[in-house]
Order: sequence, then C-alpha cells, then structure tokens
Amino acid sequence: MRYLLLNSCWLIVLSCSTIQKPTQSVIPDTSTLINFKPAFTVALYTANIDVVGNHLSGLLLIKKMPDNSTRLVFSNEMGFSFFDFEFAADGKFKVYTVYKKLNKKPVIKTLQHDFELILMNQLDSSTASVRKENELIYFMFPQTKGFSYYITNKAGTELVRMERSTGKKTVVEAIMKNYFNGIPDTIGISHKKFEFNIGLKRIER
Repeated sequence: MRYLLLNSCWLIVLSCSTIQKPTQSVIPDTSTLINFKPAFTVALYTANIDVVGNHLSGLLLIKKMPDNSTRLVFSNEMGFSFFDFEFAADGKFKVYTVYKKLNKKPVIKTLQHDFELILMNQLDSSTASVRKENELIYFMFPQTKGFSYYITNKAGTELVRMERSTGKKTVVEAIMKNYFNGIPDTIGISHKKFEFNIGLKRIER
C-alpha cells in the first residue's frame, strides 16, 4: 500500500506537468542548480522499479566514494543484488554486477541515463542555455542524444521537475522533492514511451 501511495504521488506530479518547450532566452546563469544537486554521502532508499513487465523492489544505496565516484547498489531485502553501478567523477560509467533480467544493453543504458539525470554530475555550464517560459526557468544541457532539462520556478527556489528529450519529444520526466540536509526524500522517474518507472523513498538512518 505504501508503494502504491508513493508512486501515485509522484506520478500525479509528473502527469500534471505540461510538456512545453522554452521560447524566451534569458541570461545563462546555471548557478541556481547547485542548490538542487543532491549532496549524497551515504543515502538509503526503499526502491520500486518497473521495467517492461518486471517489478523489482528492495533497497537502493547511494554512496559517495573517496575518489569522488558515486556507487549505486540496488538489492532486495535478502541481500540479492539487482545491480551495482559506478558513476565516476569524470563522467565514466561502470557496471560491477547486474541481474540477468536487467542485463540488456538498452536497459542498462536507460538506467545509466536516468541516474545521471538525478545525480546532476554532467552540468557543463559552458554548453548550457537558460530560457524562460510560463513562469518557469528551463536549464538546458546538450547530451550525446538530445538534451537534459532542469526546470525551476521563476524565483529559483524550487526544482519543479527534470526532463530528458530526444529531438522535440520529452522521453523521461523526473522529480526530486523534500530535501533534507541536501538530500531529496522522494525521487520519481517516469518514461513516456514504455513502461520503465523508478520510485525512491529515503529511509532515515
């Protein structure tokens, strides 16, 4: 029941957001986003992931390592590992282990891009553009294919949502809500073209 309630909450937030592309340019200043970049040192979340007909639930550990890389380990309550990923400080991505049902290149790539979006490690201000539309500020960062958007309110005090697009279509929407000590309490990721959803709720330690 808690899982259904959690996912209903963030899916409602995502479904209510209107997909609009920014039109009015403003001065490109991405410094506001620093306030929303998660300050992960060690964070533990209950996790529910739906991947094309497969439902996986368990615990997701996010840990900042001494070399400034970030490890994400998703396992069930019995300790069985679904995946163990590393996101290096220089942008490199490494797979240590992955569950056989997830061990498909498109699935791994999708997980990589989803977590890159919320880790906010690849925000190169030299290539960014910032635009305003309907009282929202769009921070746009080009990726290998398409763009990543970080969308805040006009005052820059709230991260409304995040998006990833290919061409003119939004393919992923995500939220991070209720920050405490720099770490979001709730994280939700929803894909538009196929069933691939991630819901995370932080466990206080």
